[in-house]
Amino acid sequence: MAKTQLNVRVDETTAEAARRRARQRGVSVNRYIEELVQQDAGEAGRAFVEAAADFMKRYEAVFAEEFGAPDRGAPGER
Repeated sequence: MAKTQLNVRVDETTAEAARRRARQRGVSVNRYIEELVQQDAGEAGRAFVEAAADFMKRYEAVFAEEFGAPDRGAPGER
């Protein structure tokens, strides 16, 4: 995968914490920050799916009333 350079300005305390944590994990600061962003993006994705599932559970009856009960048969049985 191609890499893109991203410049970020942080205070010295944050920079040192990032360097220390990267060293502890045995990775570069770049890799450490990349992993943090990927982890954060994954958590956001999971939170979205959980919220969508909760929404559908809460409003399933409203949708069923408006649009009819969902066909719960297997895809090949429809």
